[in-house]
Amino acid sequence: MTRPRLFAVSSAGLLVAGFVAANAHLVIVAIGSQPDCLLEVSQEKGAAPRAAKPSC
Repeated sequence: MTRPRLFAVSSAGLLVAGFVAANAHLVIVAIGSQPDCLLEVSQEKGAAPRAAKPSC
């Protein structure tokens, strides 16, 4: 493999690895952060949804 081609392939590999790592981090943070903060579904007609806890 020539040097420019090796550089291009390794750069593409690093880019893909960074993309996968960033998305994995986002999924882990989304799952681990305040899982109890879900929208409370109101039974009243026309009522806006609100957080389950005031601290959310």
